[in-house]
Amino acid sequence: MAPKPAGARCYRKRKRRESYCRYIRRVLKQIHPERSLSAAAAAALDSFLGDLFERLASEASRLVRYSRRQTLSSREIQSAVRLLLPGELAQHAVSEGSKAVTTFAACP
Repeated sequence: MAPKPAGARCYRKRKRRESYCRYIRRVLKQIHPERSLSAAAAAALDSFLGDLFERLASEASRLVRYSRRQTLSSREIQSAVRLLLPGELAQHAVSEGSKAVTTFAACP
């Protein structure tokens, strides 16, 4: 290993932590521009969303295994949402997800 030059500094690379906080704040500003969110509330929502994502992903992968397929599609995600979320919340989530998939598919 070659010696480092005299003026060289060593920087530790920060470990990146995935978080939904940025997106939570963006959505809040779209809905209520004058409102803000405390760090504790953002951390609680981030934890909630992370847990929900894990549950949806595991349920969708279970559905893929049951159907003996290898590809996870929007259909499995939609079914997982219907299974995990209660009543009207599931209906709204499915309609918003369908709208998002349609918008994404329409992009060039």
